[in-house]
Amino acid sequence: MNMKHTILIAALLAAPTVQASGGGESFAATQPKWKAECSSCHIAYPPKLLPAASWKTMMGSLDKHFGTDASLDAAATTEILAFLEKNASRRKPEPSAKPVLRFTETRWFQSEHDEVSARLWKDPRVKSPSNCAACHTKAENGDFNEHNIRLPR
Repeated sequence: MNMKHTILIAALLAAPTVQASGGGESFAATQPKWKAECSSCHIAYPPKLLPAASWKTMMGSLDKHFGTDASLDAAATTEILAFLEKNASRRKPEPSAKPVLRFTETRWFQSEHDEVSARLWKDPRVKSPSNCAACHTKAENGDFNEHNIRLPR
């Protein structure tokens, strides 16, 4: 193998990826900085949950991240934003004047969860629709397959 092939293989192995399978039910995302920073407070939500414009807005206001200062240095912000934008949703954007920042407010999320009762969302074990891991047992691995759902009882 020549040097050019060695460099190409090394670059491909190191590249961050998001793989969707089963109609978008599973997202195996790898990007060390994104995974470490985002999952330090909550699961690292798959980039495909929001369009690029939403991620750009969110990453530009980390000092006011849903009531918390989640600021990062400029290099980390740039690296994570590039990953999020590259792997963002390609769905038609929401018909609103500004980007949606909560994936739980997207039409897609609402239609996927329309059978979930208000009582379940308020259950102390669930707390909010953004707590994916309360029902999706493999959410931390990016797996949202319906076969891996366990509703709190």
